[in-house]
Amino acid sequence: MPKYLVIVESPAKAKTIKKFLGNNYEVMASNGHVRDLPKSQMGIDVEHGFEPKYITIRGKGDLLAKLRKEVKKADKVYLATDPDREGEAISWHLSQTLKLDDKNASRITFNEITKSAVKNSIKEAREIDMNLVDSQQARRMLDRMVGYRISPLLWAKVKRGLSAGRVQSVALRIICDREAEIDAFVPQEYWQLEADFLLPGEKKPLTAKFYGKGKQKMEIHSEEEMNQIISDLENAEYKIAEIKRGERQKKAPLPFTTSTLQQEAAKVLNFSTQKTMRLAQQLYEGVDVKGHGTIGLISYLRTDSTRVSEEADATAKEFVKNTYGEQFVTSQDVNKSSGKKIQDAHEAIRPTYVELTPVLIKEDLSRDLFRLYQLIWKRFVASRMQVAKYETTTAKIDGNGYRFTVSSSRLIFEGFMAVYISGDDEEENSISGINKITEDTKLTLQEVHKSQHFTQAPPHYTEASLVKTLEELGIGRPSTYAPTITTIIARRYVIKENKNLYVTELGEAVNQIMVKAFPSIVDVNFTVNLEALLDGVEDGNVNWKTVVSNFYPDLEQAVEAAEKQLEQITIEDETTDVICEECGRNMVIKYGPHGKFLACPGFPDCRNTKPYLEKIGVECPKCGKDIVIRKTKKGRRYYGCENNPECDFMSWQKPSKERCPKCNQVLLEKGSKLVCMDETCGFVKNKKEEE
Repeated sequence: MPKYLVIVESPAKAKTIKKFLGNNYEVMASNGHVRDLPKSQMGIDVEHGFEPKYITIRGKGDLLAKLRKEVKKADKVYLATDPDREGEAISWHLSQTLKLDDKNASRITFNEITKSAVKNSIKEAREIDMNLVDSQQARRMLDRMVGYRISPLLWAKVKRGLSAGRVQSVALRIICDREAEIDAFVPQEYWQLEADFLLPGEKKPLTAKFYGKGKQKMEIHSEEEMNQIISDLENAEYKIAEIKRGERQKKAPLPFTTSTLQQEAAKVLNFSTQKTMRLAQQLYEGVDVKGHGTIGLISYLRTDSTRVSEEADATAKEFVKNTYGEQFVTSQDVNKSSGKKIQDAHEAIRPTYVELTPVLIKEDLSRDLFRLYQLIWKRFVASRMQVAKYETTTAKIDGNGYRFTVSSSRLIFEGFMAVYISGDDEEENSISGINKITEDTKLTLQEVHKSQHFTQAPPHYTEASLVKTLEELGIGRPSTYAPTITTIIARRYVIKENKNLYVTELGEAVNQIMVKAFPSIVDVNFTVNLEALLDGVEDGNVNWKTVVSNFYPDLEQAVEAAEKQLEQITIEDETTDVICEECGRNMVIKYGPHGKFLACPGFPDCRNTKPYLEKIGVECPKCGKDIVIRKTKKGRRYYGCENNPECDFMSWQKPSKERCPKCNQVLLEKGSKLVCMDETCGFVKNKKEEE
């Protein structure tokens, strides 16, 4: 009987696949990559055709020796690494390292780990797709060039081991740009007006929102305007100007892609992108389920396609029909292409066995695995269901030339919402009594409610909204979103507080250097065009060496220019008036992974250090001492009193020396404006131009 060797990436996947194949199959895991570029050098021969220098990853020697033994015993070898560019590259590296060119070796891929998918993949075994390998190789080399040429410059500039990355530097810039937008934002005052109307025979009043004057929408900017409108509305007669009744549909969601799964898991389950991908990997590779053994519960987790196989589509629709009824099964074609470049060889993320409902296997899963599986299962089943239908009513109420509107919607057929409600879905507004009104209904104004508001700055990025932005801009690919965010947090360029991402002082410094010295690297359009070229390599339309060889000279030129510039602006340690209590020297400002700190210049004889509190030249409005720049435990900058904790003054924006002429509060700097710290005051003025 012939012997076959199947090589996969992870031991969990090996265990799951082993049970689908016969005794003449041996399944082993490579534990990810076996070769990579060396850590000690760039590893790319730029003078001889940009050839990469691959070496065996440290610690993989024994594993490769075991694989070589099994290769010798096998009549045929199947490389079954993950079905994406990186998986294809790992298969190629295995082929090179194990010298499989002389062996009967083939590449197999499957988007779900089921018996039928694995067996079918063996029937459809193919050669390694070198276009995919070259695309991954080019991506890896571009990232290496950026990291190994720019990082030493950052080290020299900010004095400690920092690093730059091709995609993460763009992500950092996107976050920094949003922070600058928030800091420069000046709130605008606006008012809202609601009116309660009594209806004949109804105890509960009908609450309508102010719309404007006649058919013209009108915004209320001040209390004076508001009071004038309320005055005009007194003793007015009110009538129903228009009633519209209709039906509204809400479409079923598409099944998850990597990006939408990360976004929804962040919103609904409060998972980080890294945690979502780790749990999804476990669900894909296999979980021990009573009565079934170890089985893969979801299809492949790195995808930007919403396509679903005909078999899975038919099975899901049959499940919906049997569980909820025929009227719940969608009649629409839900396998639509987005029109953009997607890896359509993959399917959307879906359960491999739709009949394994979350409730059935809850006891076999940890809490977090269950919650993620339930999210994926519900979303997929919902995608095969009918639209939800609402009965809608909109009424327009006129009085003394002003108009109010009120809308109500009532669910009349839940459709997909019987299974799944998105984290973005708002509660529908169903108002009792509105269905009874006609254009002849008499209305009596009972009461008006006025409220003051201020426009809000753009929100800080969260992991979910950053992933959405990266995907919309075309930066990175499904496999890179989570590592990119994880890296900029790990390097403390960005910190995460209450879901929000904030730039640290360190992140600002790195971003400023990158924008000044390497504008193309952090340019969104440049990065998007580079991604398109890498897609061209994958399609076989562009040579990977052309991409790399065109990229490197410009990078090298920018590095050389920056080296000269950095030499001219190298900052010596700044001496302060703080005296070292151990040796009497004036302490100097140093930079560490967490920003500035004070250190004794007598190092190594004197190792005294202390936190650096930078004064901004403004007195604390509460106690009169100096305001200094402080940081939260996670590294986010704020302004507080040097007398903390005795004095609790703090502000996220920089306080100015000026006081508000209306309420005597501190004025905060926001871009080119000075804004009163008390939002209810609303005072704003332009900053004086410095002479």
